[in-house]
Amino acid sequence: MDARRLLYPAIAAIGIAALGSYAYYVQRQPQQPMEQAAGVTQTSRSTGKANAAGTTPTVDVATVATVRLVNDVNAVGTIRSNESVVIRPEVSGRISKLNFSDGQQVKRGQLLVAFDSSVNQAEVLQAKAELGIARSNFERNVDLATQKFISERAKDESAANVQVLEAKLALAEARLSKMEIRAPFSGIVGIRTVSVGDYVKDGADLINLEDISSVKVDFRVPEKYADVVRHGQSIEIMVDALPGRPFRAKVDAVDPQVDSSGRSALLRGRIDNPEGKLKPGMFARVRLILGERDNALVVPEEAIVPQGSKATVWKIVDGKAVRTEVRTGLRRAAKVEITQGLQAGDTVVTAGQIRLSRDGTPVKIAQGAGQGSRPVEASAAATPKS
Repeated sequence: MDARRLLYPAIAAIGIAALGSYAYYVQRQPQQPMEQAAGVTQTSRSTGKANAAGTTPTVDVATVATVRLVNDVNAVGTIRSNESVVIRPEVSGRISKLNFSDGQQVKRGQLLVAFDSSVNQAEVLQAKAELGIARSNFERNVDLATQKFISERAKDESAANVQVLEAKLALAEARLSKMEIRAPFSGIVGIRTVSVGDYVKDGADLINLEDISSVKVDFRVPEKYADVVRHGQSIEIMVDALPGRPFRAKVDAVDPQVDSSGRSALLRGRIDNPEGKLKPGMFARVRLILGERDNALVVPEEAIVPQGSKATVWKIVDGKAVRTEVRTGLRRAAKVEITQGLQAGDTVVTAGQIRLSRDGTPVKIAQGAGQGSRPVEASAAATPKS
């Protein structure tokens, strides 16, 4: 009995000791792999930094190209007739004749409107009769004055009477001429709003007359171009009513005064319009050509790297990137004109500049990049930027 009583406590003590040893082993076992993993990570990082420090940066490039570059400015304008007039009478009267049809082509000097002129014709006949009598009296008075039967004063009075009646006849004939309205120039008449028999007052609108054998286009440009626009500069005009059909014109006149409200200068161009396709009042999109250069140097916009107030590019020279200061000109469709600092055929970096820390950094050109990979074209449809 005594041996059994001692056996059970001994077995319990051995079990407790075994469990404690196992728990200690479990707690200590994970620390060694974690320390090893940490050591591997630090080694990898160190190796990665070493590799990064020795890696040649990869960049995209483009070639400096020569293109035909157009310096232009876009504007909107309005088509106007070469000559335009609204026919209005100078005197009141009743219309007796309309010698045209709506929309008809008429010639210069052609009779358009005639008024009832019976009273005016009678006044002319009366003035002619009075003038005839006055001239006969004057001729007799000249003979009498020569023979000293009348005084010189009487002869002078008869001469003055002739002059008065001549003026009266001229006035009557002028009033008679106002009873007819003739076309001041060749053109096309509009749609009339009067008829034969209508009584109209002086100054009333009768019909419009338009000469559209050639038309004008009036448009405005910002005041900063007022000093560079010139007579004879080329204009390209697009009309929404005639899509896909450009019209060529020249600057015909430049208004010397700048509009103070819009700070813009008014220009006028002239377009031949033999077919009459262009109508007065049409909306026009105008492209004014200020100048052209056939061999302008251009690079993509992304090649330009600002450095303070300067513009620079990274130029590839013997496989190395060299920062080069340049002067820029016009900007067209994501392309920038280079006026100084580069030559045709030079290679410039367009992507990856952030990897270039100093001049002379060796670089590797990305696969597919290089000469000809980024064609440079000039677009003439954009407004020039400063």
